[in-house]
Amino acid sequence: MLRVALTGGIGSGKSLVGEYLEQLGAIVFDSDQLARDVVERGTPGFDAIVKRFGDGVLTDGQINRAKLAELIFNDKSARADLEGIIHPR
Repeated sequence: MLRVALTGGIGSGKSLVGEYLEQLGAIVFDSDQLARDVVERGTPGFDAIVKRFGDGVLTDGQINRAKLAELIFNDKSARADLEGIIHPR
């Protein structure tokens, strides 16, 4: 079986190419979506993020990714903590 990894920056077309490959019969493993799934409300990942970063990263009871990004991209330790929450899950 041929395995292909799509990488690139934000807005570079990874999702579009993934959709095309899926239409052609490929199995697409979307790590961005998996990273979102493991921190959905009601999951241990969600609880761990709120415990580490506080309620300030929430909007209407959901993780506000922009607020969280603001914290982690300005603090290497915070980024490592977030990766430690998401990656094992």
